[in-house]
Amino acid sequence: MSQAKEPLKKVLVLATRNAGKIKELEALLAGLGFSVLGLGDFPHIGEIEETGTTFAENAALKARTVAQATGLVALADDSGLEVDALSGAPGVYSARYSDPDATDEKNNLKLLDALKDVAEAKRGCRFISLVAAIAPNGAELLAEGRWEGRVLPSPRGAGGFGYDPLFLDQNLGQSAAELSPAEKNARSHRGRALRALLENWPDFWARASR
Repeated sequence: MSQAKEPLKKVLVLATRNAGKIKELEALLAGLGFSVLGLGDFPHIGEIEETGTTFAENAALKARTVAQATGLVALADDSGLEVDALSGAPGVYSARYSDPDATDEKNNLKLLDALKDVAEAKRGCRFISLVAAIAPNGAELLAEGRWEGRVLPSPRGAGGFGYDPLFLDQNLGQSAAELSPAEKNARSHRGRALRALLENWPDFWARASR
């Protein structure tokens, strides 16, 4: 008689060490009833090199690597800021825009410098997030979210992370860093991507559990 397959654990591994991202993702995933872990819980997994040329490629690469290394369902987000006046830069290089050892502050300073001669009306931009969920058996689910805005001439607000102090939500008249976590999650690219992901989660989980 063949042995019954062990049920897939209701544990999600977020393929990131970014504390800001983990906090946001945990809040957005709270209704799923899963335990949530980050890469800090798996020290044996080293840095995952993002070799993709698109957000989707990088998200899938990270999630696949973590799912294979842990035997658990992995969820990865690859996101960044596209600025119209910079032909879509920094794009997939948003996290390391200033240099390989980039910090949020250095990235923001470089962006402000690149746009110093660009008129306010031409500072259109958007945050893009691609979220990938991948199971150990190879089942995949991808979803995208976008948040349109404008790059501010100087930082505003003390919340968030990354480019949030420079990203103006024009409908609210506030920067992403001025919003409460709940307000940001309701409007952000990552929140939109995760809500789109969750719409298809039952089908994904059925495929992941086979």
